[in-house]
Amino acid sequence: MELDVQTWLKIAAFSGGGLAIGFGAIGAAIGEGHTAAKANHAISRNPEMAGDVFKSMLVGQAVAESAAIFSLVIALILLFSEFSATSFIMVWAVFSAGLCTGLGAIGSGIGAGYPAGAACEGMVRQPEMSNRLTTNMLIGSAVCQTPSVFALVVSFILIYTDYSTKPMWPMWAAVLGAGLSAGLSAIGAGIGSGLVAQSSCEGISRQPKATAIATNSMLLGQAITQTTAIYGLLISFILLFKNYPASDAIAPAMALLGAGLCMGIGGIGPGIGEGITAQSAVTWIVRNRESAGEITRTMLVGMAVSESTGIYSMVIALILLFVV
Repeated sequence: MELDVQTWLKIAAFSGGGLAIGFGAIGAAIGEGHTAAKANHAISRNPEMAGDVFKSMLVGQAVAESAAIFSLVIALILLFSEFSATSFIMVWAVFSAGLCTGLGAIGSGIGAGYPAGAACEGMVRQPEMSNRLTTNMLIGSAVCQTPSVFALVVSFILIYTDYSTKPMWPMWAAVLGAGLSAGLSAIGAGIGSGLVAQSSCEGISRQPKATAIATNSMLLGQAITQTTAIYGLLISFILLFKNYPASDAIAPAMALLGAGLCMGIGGIGPGIGEGITAQSAVTWIVRNRESAGEITRTMLVGMAVSESTGIYSMVIALILLFVV
């Protein structure tokens, strides 16, 4: 049975919408479950703080769920919008948009659960620091959401770009690669940032006088952890906005798709690895503030080495885009 563009658009939109919220629900559910588990543990240690812990749990879970809400928004747009297009590129674009925002929400949802859980446990250790812990949790959790925001931005660009003047080959591979690059690379950065924020909340609850240095070290570590997600966003933008000559050959299309996959998958490990490094650094900076400078230098060097693998992926992606 031969299908026209509009029929294929419906197929792509429905399947993309399902993937958006299907993948998007994974991270948020895990992060929220982690937060609730830590809240139960905290209440068992100090039942008198149950009210404050319960409120903190709900706030933390709400932040963790925001990435899933991004996915829900894209899913609803894909399901209920009337797409009008004459090019089959749009078919791949709407499918890629759902895949992008769904994958991009996984790491952010999981990562945001870590500081929320640590804040709940910290409140029962240091009740007088409850407000500061909540503030630190919100800052750390908000940073965890930035990779999913990158994926959301790419998804909107994919949906609302006019492809009528673009060649089907190899542009279909470019739009699919763009979604994979931004979506996959967001996973590591979201999880890694959550690990850093978790150690900061734990540090504040153990050493209240180290609040300032714990927050500053957290933000430094999270900023570096986010870089591979930025690489993924960069490759996505190049894939979407670069002009490609029409070609019936399969190799140029596979080069574009390969660039997106390369950067997306290559960004997962560095994001998590850098988060583990910064998590440890924040923990020990709080406990040994006199050695903060040396620990920070070690953290930065260690994160740079982890970052190098993400840079290798970006280099190969750029070669696929501009050289091959």
